[in-house]
Amino acid sequence: MILLVALAGGAGAVARFVVDAELRARRAGTFPLPVLLVNVLGSLLLGLLTGLVRDGADDAWRLVLGVGFCGGFTTFSTTTVDTLRLAQRGEVGRAVGNALGTLALTLAAACAGLLLAGSVG
Repeated sequence: MILLVALAGGAGAVARFVVDAELRARRAGTFPLPVLLVNVLGSLLLGLLTGLVRDGADDAWRLVLGVGFCGGFTTFSTTTVDTLRLAQRGEVGRAVGNALGTLALTLAAACAGLLLAGSVG
C-alpha cells in the first residue's frame, strides 16, 4: 500500500508540474494564479473522491487517490511561499487575497466535489 500511495503521489506531483507549466506559459504576471487553480482543482477532486468512496468501502482507493494523487497534486507549501513573496514585494493586499482566496476557493471546491458525489445534504 505504501508503494502505491508513493507512486500515486509522484503521479500527482508530475500532473501538478505539467498543469502549472501550461498555465504559466499562457499567462504572465506576479500573482500565483496557476498554483491557486491547481489547488482548487485538487480540492474538487478530493471532495469528489471522498463523496464517492464511502467509509469502510474501498479504503485502498481513498488512500491511493486521496492521500497519494491529490496530496501530490495540491501544494500548500508553494501557496505559503508565494504568499510570502507577494508580501515581501510590498503586495500585501495581494498576499492576503492569495491566502484567504485560496482558503475560501479550495473549501468551496471540496464542498462542490462532495455535492457532485451526492454526499452532502
